Amino acid sequence: RRGKMIRIALQKSLTQRQKVLVRTAAVCSAIMCSMLVLVFMGLNPFKVYANIFSGCFGTFYRFKQVVYKAVPLTILSLGCCVAFKMKFWNIGAEGQFYMGAFAATWAFMLFPNLPSGVLLPLMALFALVAGGLFALIPAALKIKWGTSETLVTLMLNYVAQKWVSYLKYSYLPWRDPHGGGSPKIVNFSDNAILPNVFGIHAGWLIAILLVAAMYFLLKKTKFGYEVSVIGESFDTARYAGINVSRTIVIAVVLSGGLCALSGMIQASAIEHSLTDNMSNGMGFTAVITTWLSQLDPLISLAVSFVFSVLLQGGSYLQTSMGVPASMGTIIQTIIIFFVLGSEFFVRYRFVIERKNATGDSVKTEK
Repeated sequence: RRGKMIRIALQKSLTQRQKVLVRTAAVCSAIMCSMLVLVFMGLNPFKVYANIFSGCFGTFYRFKQVVYKAVPLTILSLGCCVAFKMKFWNIGAEGQFYMGAFAATWAFMLFPNLPSGVLLPLMALFALVAGGLFALIPAALKIKWGTSETLVTLMLNYVAQKWVSYLKYSYLPWRDPHGGGSPKIVNFSDNAILPNVFGIHAGWLIAILLVAAMYFLLKKTKFGYEVSVIGESFDTARYAGINVSRTIVIAVVLSGGLCALSGMIQASAIEHSLTDNMSNGMGFTAVITTWLSQLDPLISLAVSFVFSVLLQGGSYLQTSMGVPASMGTIIQTIIIFFVLGSEFFVRYRFVIERKNATGDSVKTEK
């Protein structure tokens, strides 16, 4: 019987230029769609986007707020990138972030009088170790019993955050005696606070150096090759002589350590203390930015910065136009939807098969 049949097939190899064009078209479509949503809400889309731009780049103070959001998000994305490249789905960046902030605070409490040149690296070391050990829990369970790392890392987020809440509300030795009756952990002294570089805390410089280091590690070293092979196939990795368990442990510990380092930077440079609401969900946002960056450390820097622009721009819209800050989240969501949708056309294609009266395929349109 005559007719057409539509099926989905794997996409032929696209050039890098074609992939960029597909993803660029997705972003442009997302912007157009978000403008239609703004019009539907009775807002002038051009004015909204102009206010977002002004809220991020209108003054140096506003630009600093963008960087303050981009720094932890970038480092968290790098941490997730290491694990995701190996197909170890570390959804525990949020918890590792808090464990890093906790460990940095612990280092400060143990050695409050050390000079900053010694104390700050020590706080970073404490954070790296704490985050690595915390991430090692799901890795060990997966290696030993094959448990789902997605579920374990997700649950450990709540363990870490509740631990910080306990320290804030119930652990008297860390209580700030000058908190005015409200539960609060003691503030860091000046020697535990990251210095500024060009008017912005040194975390931005650390983030850039880490991006370069992780790009080299994952793209140019034997370890990066082993991580990629394990991500493709455990059996292939074993056949190639790779010690799969060892590589998984090293990669996951590195992933957790990087996420924890972002917590140390946030606690030292921004909060100047340890709180139980300091991440604002950045650990979960990092999962999205990591995926959108295609697990590339360089692209993750750009994606994290764009997301930070939307976060800061959304906050500014609330004060400048009376628009809910969630508008930035709506725009983010639309962009994510279109960009993830574009990946379908990068990987797959529609095939239309025409059939003659006998049912034989006589022509294929792609």
